[in-house]
Amino acid sequence: MTEYLMEELTVKPKILIVDDARENIDILRAILSDYRCLAALDGKTALKIARSDNKPDLILLDIVMPGMDGYEVLRQLKKDEETKKIPVIFLTGRAEEEDEVKGLNLGAVDYIKKPISAHVVRARVKTHLNLKLALEKIEVQKKELINAARLKEDVEHITRHDIKSPLTVIIGNMRLLIDTEEFDENIKRMLLSTEKAAYRILDMVNRTLDLYKMEKGNYKILFEPVDVVELLRHVQIEVERSLAYKNVAINIFYNYENLSADHSFIISGEKFLFHTLLANLISNAVEASPKGGEVEVILESNDKKIIKIHNHGAVPPEIRDRFFEKYVTAGKKRGTGLGTYSAKLITETMNGVIEMRTSEEDGTWVILQFPK
Repeated sequence: MTEYLMEELTVKPKILIVDDARENIDILRAILSDYRCLAALDGKTALKIARSDNKPDLILLDIVMPGMDGYEVLRQLKKDEETKKIPVIFLTGRAEEEDEVKGLNLGAVDYIKKPISAHVVRARVKTHLNLKLALEKIEVQKKELINAARLKEDVEHITRHDIKSPLTVIIGNMRLLIDTEEFDENIKRMLLSTEKAAYRILDMVNRTLDLYKMEKGNYKILFEPVDVVELLRHVQIEVERSLAYKNVAINIFYNYENLSADHSFIISGEKFLFHTLLANLISNAVEASPKGGEVEVILESNDKKIIKIHNHGAVPPEIRDRFFEKYVTAGKKRGTGLGTYSAKLITETMNGVIEMRTSEEDGTWVILQFPK
């Protein structure tokens, strides 16, 4: 690894040697002849070189010098954004442990005691230059990843926005056509199927773009009166195939009475978010129900607006405490663990509260509460 990194250096690294004794500088120049060596006889000159356009890749720094000692030079280097990342190796005659500890605590990367060994100096310098190069490469890769993530986010945002706008028009026009009396039942079934497909695409778009915004806390919700009953009827159509496969029925109640054709259940929120929320929870309830079972949706209106979704299956014990956490799933070959997580985010975004209760005897209840 180190050999590979050194080969990548197309220009010889610069080493700044800081020592008040010229003979020590000459010795180190000879030891480090494979590098370009700069020299300073005092701390002030060392700082000037370190802050110049010809800044070094590594500094070998004596401690005991007239005027500014090595400790103070290092303090000044670490305070300056331009020089704080230059690795500094103390090379000194001070052999006490507290001197070494002090130097390392100030930010030196290494501490070599005099009299020096040429082999040790070369090895330490090579090691820390390679480490510096590796850290610089990591920093470049990090910036590239951040930029790539931003670009990906911008592209996805534009793409999803461009998909979402026409989908809204398609869904609105489908509903107008379905509600007219001009088409026979076969055509209306085709229109319903198209509307259903459009809602599915919209749901996928919402679950990626909007969930990201909710996680970041910058989703801007547009509150409007939403008829939950209308959305529940849409969701029933969407899960028809699953209902038929498992022989499961969905029964909707209003204040524990059968829902009538003229009932509505208005909650302030965002229509498409409510659709995604109900579609996720009801799909999960159908999937978790035993064959031949029943999914109940109970709408209650008192001091709050409450939606209860019940099925007769129990949540596996190992995920009960983490039911609403991200990527938590059990027993689903294609499960992503995002359904209940997104339900929690959406509910809280619309100022609601969500909870889950489950037992082998009573099955599973998911309860949503919203301000009236």
